[in-house]
Amino acid sequence: MTTPKHDIANASLAAEGKKRIEWAERNMPVLAQIRERFEKEQPFKGVRFAACMHVTTETANLMRTLKAGGAELALCA
Repeated sequence: MTTPKHDIANASLAAEGKKRIEWAERNMPVLAQIRERFEKEQPFKGVRFAACMHVTTETANLMRTLKAGGAELALCA
């Protein structure tokens, strides 16, 4: 899968965004447990997911969990 083009309004906000995603991860323990299981089992290896939704820190953690499970992802907002 090739890296898609993207539009970033302000790349200087990336560090702050990462902090927010990490905060959400710490506050979503069930999703963290699922991610750990997915990393081992790889239930989505070779599966492609595409989603178009409002992207939040919670959405980012869901996508990271699917990715940990082996999924190929495409996300747009």
